[in-house]
Amino acid sequence: SVNDKELKMLGRIHTYEEFLVSYQMARNAGFKNINVDLISAIPGQTTNSWIKTLKTVAELRPEHISAYSLIVEEGTKFYDWYGEDRSNPDNLVHPPLPDEDSERFMYEETERILAQYGFHRYEISNYAKEGYACRHNLGYWQRKEYLGIGLGASSLIQNKRYHLVREISSYIEGVNSKSDIREEIENLSKEEQMEEYMFLGLRVMEGISKQKFKEEFQEEIEAVYGIQIRKLVRDGLLEESGDRIRLTHRGIDISNYVFETFLF
Repeated sequence: SVNDKELKMLGRIHTYEEFLVSYQMARNAGFKNINVDLISAIPGQTTNSWIKTLKTVAELRPEHISAYSLIVEEGTKFYDWYGEDRSNPDNLVHPPLPDEDSERFMYEETERILAQYGFHRYEISNYAKEGYACRHNLGYWQRKEYLGIGLGASSLIQNKRYHLVREISSYIEGVNSKSDIREEIENLSKEEQMEEYMFLGLRVMEGISKQKFKEEFQEEIEAVYGIQIRKLVRDGLLEESGDRIRLTHRGIDISNYVFETFLF
């Protein structure tokens, strides 16, 4: 946020001016690809303050902006303050969360305003200048393999997902003894792989490839998900264009519902 009160409420330890100093230091050091993360619908935020944040950051001309809407997660202070339904009308101590209409307006304005500054929306919550879509993000949504190195790091290798131990002494001991420091090793079934292919791939604006689905799973996508796809197309939530299947604008709005449709 460019609003210091919002930053303080979020528990950030910096001010907006300190962010500007860091941003300029990165530019002066020669970095030509910088991302800025923003969160909308936070406590006390108004539509005007969100628009100001969007425009102010866009005018800094970063190459990439991630703009997420707040999710109140269990186990956080916000969950204690506002509860699972995001609302607590009796809460007189903490600033209120934006109402549903305001949150919706912020969401819609994000794409419109960032487009004016030359940012292309290539994923539900990510925007980039031409040629600067995040390769890490795209790799994740396209289910490419990745190797995490370091304490608690996650990996996806040969359809096996795991993370390394999170406790530092166990990590050091395991590395020194050359023992297995992986935890929660999950071998993904074919059905789980197909599920991920659908709900991760559909997050990207260009959608998924029917041909790639066949190459990866040796099955036609219509044979596996034909009923779901046809229904979602009829409902105006998906659209087909040649080899691609993608979310419509309305589908993006209720993407979680669309994704759930592809779970076995």
